[in-house]
Amino acid sequence: MAKRFNVTGNCIPEKHYMVDITNRLQETKEMVDCGDYFTINRGRQYGKTTTLHLLAKYLQERYIVISIDFQNLDFSEFSNVEAFAEAFAREFYLNIKDNDEITTDLKEQLQRFANGDIYRSSLRKLFLVLSDCCAKTYRPIVLMIDEVDTASNFQVFLDFLAQLRSGYLHRDSMPTFQSVILAGVYDIKNLKHKFVKEGEHGTNSPWNIAADYLVDMNFSADEIAGMLHEYESDYITGMNISAVSQLIYEYTSGYPYLVSRICKMMDEQMSGTDRFPMKENVWTTEGVTEAVGRVIAEENTLFDSLTDKVNTYPELRDFLQTLLMTGKEISNIPGDDAIGIAKMFGFVRIEDNKVVVANRIFETRLYNMFLSSPEMQSNEMYTCGAREKYQFIKDGELNMDLILRRFVVTFDDLYGDQTQKFIEEDGRRYFLLYLRPIINGTGNYYIESRTRNQERTDVIVDYFGKQYVCELKIWHGNAYNERGEEQLKEYLNHYHLDRGYMLSFNFNKNKKIGVHEIKLGDKILVEAVV
Repeated sequence: MAKRFNVTGNCIPEKHYMVDITNRLQETKEMVDCGDYFTINRGRQYGKTTTLHLLAKYLQERYIVISIDFQNLDFSEFSNVEAFAEAFAREFYLNIKDNDEITTDLKEQLQRFANGDIYRSSLRKLFLVLSDCCAKTYRPIVLMIDEVDTASNFQVFLDFLAQLRSGYLHRDSMPTFQSVILAGVYDIKNLKHKFVKEGEHGTNSPWNIAADYLVDMNFSADEIAGMLHEYESDYITGMNISAVSQLIYEYTSGYPYLVSRICKMMDEQMSGTDRFPMKENVWTTEGVTEAVGRVIAEENTLFDSLTDKVNTYPELRDFLQTLLMTGKEISNIPGDDAIGIAKMFGFVRIEDNKVVVANRIFETRLYNMFLSSPEMQSNEMYTCGAREKYQFIKDGELNMDLILRRFVVTFDDLYGDQTQKFIEEDGRRYFLLYLRPIINGTGNYYIESRTRNQERTDVIVDYFGKQYVCELKIWHGNAYNERGEEQLKEYLNHYHLDRGYMLSFNFNKNKKIGVHEIKLGDKILVEAVV
């Protein structure tokens, strides 16, 4: 049976093309060897379940691994201590019923718990049995629990964590688990907040004994290349593996689901189409760009979660809008709620102590979300872009020169007499509002994070496999502008382009608006001034 790229459920090496995560497993095993309790806390579809599955196999020679998925428990089984103790005993028993290292007596005790035969079942009674299991096996026991978010709103889960904490603190005198690994999206250390707000329980987190899990779960370009080498050995497409893997990485920053989704899109949905009739046609930089556009335009569970979280947390929405729309650099501030939420969900990452959106695909989805709101679509700039969009496309190519010319005229007509402060804050947003309906459904765009600041932003537009680099900047005099031109020239070299664009927002009273071309060596710069 031929392997496939997988984006649903657990990845299996024998069935799916996968990145080799052996190094991550070894790093995690070292934490287990040290006896650490920790949480693999990552965003949705970050490969947590696959990591646990492969880790269980990786550890099985030295440890007895108990793997439990809280999604297998019914809602009612989190309602009270007795129901939870019985459900947990059942799942634990299913893991050890065929293990000869666990005595028959202990198995029978777990069965009695699971069947509700223990009078007034409690977590304390259950943990005494679990302690006996840990004491009487030849190999230490590692407990792994997936989907702990399922239990995060229930008090019984905090009580369960408290028992794990107690066992950890007293492990010198009472046998307990070698290591406990929880996997979920939410930061278990902060679960206390949900209960503190209701005034029902204390402020100390029962999971404050957990070690930080610092293993990088993003795929590197080299790791993506390793996966594509395996694919290439099966299909002999002739792809430039280094270039294709690097481009996939640049769009995804190695977010596991997005890497696999792009590859799956190319392999299963694009290969055989009119534009990409054969596999060798699709596994190209043009194919990657097309796949990225298709992924950005689709609805999937990851994007549904992103939208839901942005709409659920107003402080997250405000923070992301500020980050994307204003061009302000935002420093990572420990304890900031909005930054903490954005990091927890995997929407942002920290780079040189600055907060940046996690990857280009998330950035474009967020821009699309914010720019497509009823308020934004009622903006005159968006309306003008939508009304004029068809004149900018000819023979499948985007006429960026004409877009800049029309934007200058439209912007001056609508906002030429506005105050400097108003324009400085909103100029970038207005260009994206104008651009969005023009390329919607066919092209996509993102902001190059290395140049994002309040004075300069590079917008990269992808349209039918062709890229356009447009620098947006605030005018600060001719000398500054000349430096910007040289920077853009260097950037064009990076993208192997001969033609670039610059949109300058000039607030001098005697400014001269318009569009003109500048020759910079072997490059042509089309500069627009508003």
